[in-house]
Amino acid sequence: MQIFSLVIFPAILPALLTGAALAFARALGEYGSVIFIAGNMPMVSEITPLLIITKLEQYDYAGATAIAVVMLGASFIMLLAINLLQAWMRREGQKEKR
Repeated sequence: MQIFSLVIFPAILPALLTGAALAFARALGEYGSVIFIAGNMPMVSEITPLLIITKLEQYDYAGATAIAVVMLGASFIMLLAINLLQAWMRREGQKEKR
């Protein structure tokens, strides 16, 4: 357990976080399969791509844009957090090598 926590885990942490972020981004953008799995019940299991499509079909371009901007902001914040964490991990790794 000590080898894993002190050697292996710190080395693979940036890759794990990047993979998790990419999987989360893919899940956010998934449209077709999630609708069949989730059931698309209003106010229970709606997903953002479906809400955007619904707003566009109702010619509510402002509403669709608002949802998309919120999702874009969340994505940028998540990418920034991952990049900051990776930079911190790099700095820590360089300190340990000295």
